Amino acid sequence: MNHLLVADVLRNAAVGAPERVAITIGEESRTFAELLTAGQRVAGGLAADGVGPGDVVLLGGTVSIDMADVFVGCALLGAVFAPFDPRLPAATLDHIRTVARPKLELVAGDTARLAGPTPAIPEIDERDPHVIFFTSGTSGLPKGVVISNRVSVLRSHPGSQLEPRGVLVCPYPLFHMAGWTMAMQQWHARDGIVFLERADPADIVEAVRHHDAARLNAIPGVWQRILDHLGDGAPLTSLRFADTGTYATPPELLAAIGSAAPNAHVRVFYGSTEVGNVTALDHGDILERVGSCGRPSPLVELRLSDEGEMLVRTPVAFDGYLNDPDATAAAFTDGWFRTGDVAVLDDDGFVSIVGRLGQLIRTGGESVSPALVETAFAGAPGVADVAVVGLPDPQWGEVVTLCVVPEPGSTPTLDALLADVDLAPHQRPRRFAIVGAIPRTAATGQVDRTALAASVQGTPSSRD
Repeated sequence: MNHLLVADVLRNAAVGAPERVAITIGEESRTFAELLTAGQRVAGGLAADGVGPGDVVLLGGTVSIDMADVFVGCALLGAVFAPFDPRLPAATLDHIRTVARPKLELVAGDTARLAGPTPAIPEIDERDPHVIFFTSGTSGLPKGVVISNRVSVLRSHPGSQLEPRGVLVCPYPLFHMAGWTMAMQQWHARDGIVFLERADPADIVEAVRHHDAARLNAIPGVWQRILDHLGDGAPLTSLRFADTGTYATPPELLAAIGSAAPNAHVRVFYGSTEVGNVTALDHGDILERVGSCGRPSPLVELRLSDEGEMLVRTPVAFDGYLNDPDATAAAFTDGWFRTGDVAVLDDDGFVSIVGRLGQLIRTGGESVSPALVETAFAGAPGVADVAVVGLPDPQWGEVVTLCVVPEPGSTPTLDALLADVDLAPHQRPRRFAIVGAIPRTAATGQVDRTALAASVQGTPSSRD
C-alpha cells in the first residue's frame, strides 16, 4: 500500500531537481540533493542518540538552516518534529516539555553533532504523527497540535502537474505551522523558499528583489511596514502572488498591496494550525467583498452553530492535542472543529469573521463584536492603529472602549471619530483611550485584548 509521507516528498524532489535550490536562509542554502543528504546525516545522528519512529524531538529556535536539516531528518526517521520558541517564559517551556515528553531536546545552532550513517528506512504509516506545533493563544498555556504525515502532504500538495511556481519569500518563524506548510508547498513543486531571520521590511524587500521572488506571504502588520519602507520607490514587479490574512485586513491596505505588487494576485487567507487553510478571498473579490475572508477552500466544509461560531470539517484536520484528550474532545462537535471564531456567512457563501467566541462585548443586553467596531474606525483621519475592548461597567455590564494610536501630531477625540462612522447605538464606543501601541500576539498579530483591557482599565474618558 502506498502512503503519503513527508519523507517521500523530499526524496522525490531530490531525484527530480537535485541541483535546484530548495531553501535559503541568510548566506546559507541547500539544493534538494544537499537538503536530503543533510537530513540523512541528521537522521543517523538521531538514531545514534536512541531516537526512533514515533519519538518526539523538541527543537528550540526561530529561523536557521539546521532547523530544516532536523525537519528532514525527523521525517526520514519517522520521528516527530516539534519546534518551539526558546524565548517563551520558563514556566511555559516547562509546560511544553511536560506535555511533549521528548526523547531528545535540541537547540538550533547546536545540531552539528547529529551525524551518523543513514539509518535503515523504517516502516512509517501515513497516519503516524509527523510534526507537533505548539499553539499560542492570547491566554493560557500552549497546546501541542499533532499533524500526521498524510495531513502534512495533503495540506501542501500543489496538484498533479508540475508548473513553474517561482521562489517564495517567507518572513514567518519556524516554530509555527505557516512557514513549514509554505516550504512543503514549494518542495512538492521542486522550487525554493527563502526564510528570513526576522520580519524586517528592508530585508523582505531585498530578498524579493535579489531572488526575483514570485510569492510573498505576510500578515497585514508586516505588509504595512513593507509599504512604509517602499514609500514612493520602485514596486515589487516580480511578485505574482501577494498573500496576507489571519485577521481583518482593511481594504485600503489591500489596495496598497496591489499597487506595490502590480503584477500580483492579491489574496486573503484564513485558517488555523488545527485545520489548515479554511477560506480564501481571491484577487477579483478583494475590493468588492470588504471585510470578508472569502469562500471555503478545497476539501473544507463550513457551517455556523446556533451561537454563530464557525465550525469546520475537513480531511486535513489535525489528529488532536498532544496528551490532552479532554481538550481534543472539547475542540469538536459531532466531528466539526470549533474554531472559536464568530462568523457571518452571506448568501453567496462568503465568510466574514466578526469576533471571537467569549470575546464578544455584552453591553446593555446586546452583543458587540470588537472586530466589527474596529473595522468602522480603521483608516480614520489621525488614526494609526485601533482596537476595541469591553471594560466592566456597573450600568451597562461592559462598555465598548475604543483604543487609538494617533498619527504623529494628531489628537483625535471620540466625538470627532464617532461623527464619521455608521454603527448601531449599542456598537458605538462609550469610552476612549489614547495608547502608545496596540498589543498583539507575536505569532499572528491578533489584538491581545486581555493585555489591552488591563492597560486601559480606569481610563476617564467616557460617554453616558
